[in-house]
Amino acid sequence: MNVQKELNCVNRKLNIAITRISNPYGHPNILAEFIAGQLKNRVSFRKAMKKAIELTEQANTKGIQVQIAGRIDGKEIARVEWIREGRVPLQTIEAKIDYCSYTVRTIYGVLGIKIWIFVDEE
Repeated sequence: MNVQKELNCVNRKLNIAITRISNPYGHPNILAEFIAGQLKNRVSFRKAMKKAIELTEQANTKGIQVQIAGRIDGKEIARVEWIREGRVPLQTIEAKIDYCSYTVRTIYGVLGIKIWIFVDEE
C-alpha cells in the first residue's frame, strides 16, 4: 500500500510505503513495546516477560533473552531481572542476534527493557 501526501509549506511530495510484517513477534522492537504496554497496565513483570517469550517461540526463533531493570513492581530498591529461553550466544560474532533497548515510564519511575533474539547462526 502506498500513500502520497503533498506538503504545503515546502511543495514536495512525500511517499510513504506501508509494509506488513510477517511475524511481528520475531522483532525485538515490537516485543519491547508489548512488554512496555503490559508494565504500564501494572501487569506483573515476570508474567509479561514469560508471555513475550511464549509469543517469540511461536515466531520460530532459536532463543530469546529479556531483561528488565529499574524499580520493578514499585519496590524502593532498583534491581535487574532477566529470563533466557533457548540459546543466545552473545560471544559468537557470526551469530545473527537482533537487539533492542527500550525505556518505559511507569507510575513508579523509568524501567529499561533489553531484548536479545537469536535468529540464526551463519
